[in-house]
Amino acid sequence: MALGKTAKYYRENKEARLKHQETSKKHAAKPKAKKKRAEANKYNREKGTYGNGDGLDASHRGGKIFGFEKARTNRARGGKDKK
Repeated sequence: MALGKTAKYYRENKEARLKHQETSKKHAAKPKAKKKRAEANKYNREKGTYGNGDGLDASHRGGKIFGFEKARTNRARGGKDKK
């Protein structure tokens, strides 16, 4: 699969990449983010799909896990420009 625009940008702009990594690191360290990750991992383990390489993630919507979704779609939904 070819790199997306964002991946190309961060590959070419080291300063921006490092700033982005720092911001992501701070967000991932928040208690709310840790709890969400732990819930998703637990759900994945219970369903027997943790680490099997199927490309699926436990997905949250409305604060609850509703099932599995492609990892890429799960990351792409929502965010800063959510409408």
